[in-house]
Amino acid sequence: MRKVAIVGAGMTPFGEHFALGIKDLLPMAFSDCAQTVDKGLAKSDLQAAWFGAMGTADGFPSGILADTLGLPDLPVTRIENSCATGHDAIRNALYAVAAGAFDVALVMGADKLRDTTSADMLWEWEAMARDMAWDYPLGLVAPAGFALHVRRYLHESPATEEHLAMVAVKNHRHGVNNPKARLRFEITMEQALNAPMVVTPFRLYDCAPQSDGAAALVIAAEDIVDRFTDRPVWIRGVGLGLDSVMHQHKPDMTMLPATTRAAKQAFAMAGMAPADVDVAEVHDFLTGIEMMSYEDLGFAERMRGYKLLEAEVTSVGGALPVNPSGGLKAKGHPPGATGVAQCVELFQQLRGEAVNQVDGARIALAHNIGGPTAVSAVTILEGPEGYGV
Repeated sequence: MRKVAIVGAGMTPFGEHFALGIKDLLPMAFSDCAQTVDKGLAKSDLQAAWFGAMGTADGFPSGILADTLGLPDLPVTRIENSCATGHDAIRNALYAVAAGAFDVALVMGADKLRDTTSADMLWEWEAMARDMAWDYPLGLVAPAGFALHVRRYLHESPATEEHLAMVAVKNHRHGVNNPKARLRFEITMEQALNAPMVVTPFRLYDCAPQSDGAAALVIAAEDIVDRFTDRPVWIRGVGLGLDSVMHQHKPDMTMLPATTRAAKQAFAMAGMAPADVDVAEVHDFLTGIEMMSYEDLGFAERMRGYKLLEAEVTSVGGALPVNPSGGLKAKGHPPGATGVAQCVELFQQLRGEAVNQVDGARIALAHNIGGPTAVSAVTILEGPEGYGV
């Protein structure tokens, strides 16, 4: 298996792009990515593509990508795996390049959630994919599904709703300076705790906004990386974990086994441990999931994730900054693009180019969980001065 590196990374702003479709967003993200390839990128360099998308009303997803980029002969594989879609696209492209099938591959993720057609399609897809057609329309939508876990977690641990608010305040603060983030404003603890209830225990500021957007990475095999850059970011480990989608089958609602399984795979592949991570982008579709994930990823002991928030360990300037991009909470969440966009942020962090730069960042981790709670993906990256030197 060959070593593989990210040589370029870019994305669109996340937001409400009512005037733009997938066909507009994909070229924007690709252009932003190509500009970060230090020694230049020609479309003819690309040998294959993996496209993460939950769904699109614009037509056949793989054909859309090849057509809008002007690459009709490019083989494109479409990936869909709930909120882990972007990371799964990276994972599949990595395996193909590492195995020697291709030397250079494009990974893209995109989704359009802020229009009626896409929203209706996503609702129908969720109900069918989860085999929950009877209860999904009755209220067990994604926030409610995650709420079942977080309510039990708050019951069994010392954590409180104030700790959920700490996550929201932190990630909004991180997102202020990110030009690609959707919610670029700070909030106070009082605002977070007094906001309207969405589903107990989640209030308005505990929930990430559905968004439109696209993101792109170019990955290359170790023997040709220097054709594109002298500052590659190496993909050290990937993991994909699964769990039951049906909550009544879960013996312990205070942890998310899909994440622990994905993290175990990724750390084993990388030959690393949680203590090696310098910066992370962690799934915060709901604030309580970020806090629980501190434990599932190995950053904190069981039922002690809240302590990282109290000590500001996960704030920029702390020992392990989490979501310096603003996370899903402030940046936005187009599911197909999110995992790819997390790696765009970490590519910048590991090359010293991020807006909220983490000093000395060398090892980075990205994580998404979806289903809700049925699938999780973890990707571990290392900066230019490490792996492959």
